[in-house]
Amino acid sequence: MHNRPSRSRARSADPQPLQLSLWSPRDASLGWDVRISRRARRLSMRVFPGGRVEVVVPPGVGIPAVERFVARHRDWAERRAREFALQAPRSAERRPSVVELAFLGRRWSVEYAEGGRSGVVETGEDALRVRTTGSTDRQVGLALLRWLGRMAAPHLGDRLDEVAGETGIDYQRLLLRRQRTRWGSCSSAGTISLNVCLMFQRPEVVRYLMVHELCHRRHMNHSERYWRLVESFEPHWRVLDRELLKGWRHVPAWVFP
Repeated sequence: MHNRPSRSRARSADPQPLQLSLWSPRDASLGWDVRISRRARRLSMRVFPGGRVEVVVPPGVGIPAVERFVARHRDWAERRAREFALQAPRSAERRPSVVELAFLGRRWSVEYAEGGRSGVVETGEDALRVRTTGSTDRQVGLALLRWLGRMAAPHLGDRLDEVAGETGIDYQRLLLRRQRTRWGSCSSAGTISLNVCLMFQRPEVVRYLMVHELCHRRHMNHSERYWRLVESFEPHWRVLDRELLKGWRHVPAWVFP
């Protein structure tokens, strides 16, 4: 039996990344952020849709080491940022005029208002109003993120139930998260975790990801037996896997305020 909470929600947004005095004015204006993560084991760098660059730093790493790391990878980050801008120019918007959830095949126009209680309401079949107590991009992003979590919970949950029925592979619990590097996971206890950013992917890609995680209920590895099981449910998994790897280009910048 699927023990899926009826009101699963996306995790609350991460706190504002810690800013260090590392960047030149040019770098700072381009959105280079530093985030200290207790889970990190090494320095890493990620380019988000819209061109924002995030450097993840383990605790205890000094500024000189971070500066050297940034210098080594600057060209790569700037090239990736330009590629994102060309591939998905709308993804850079932090106050979008349109929000599109490819998984649902739906698109909303967005208007903004200040004052009153922060939140997002549908003012029509294809229209949203974002209300915030202030006018910062971060407040807009947090309001939209809460709305995204409310949309993701029932739709991703229901689809996972359907795919579990198709495959005959059960699970125990569903968690929805907003992660920066993973689309999903499956624990040995039968908990499936899905990234709310899947809402920006095509239904076929989302189904493949769900098949991928459910198959880990049979094989907690990526052995040949595991991939044969995946292929028995999704013959085109290789094409869909490649599409999923590039799926971050469809995730708008406001998802990571």
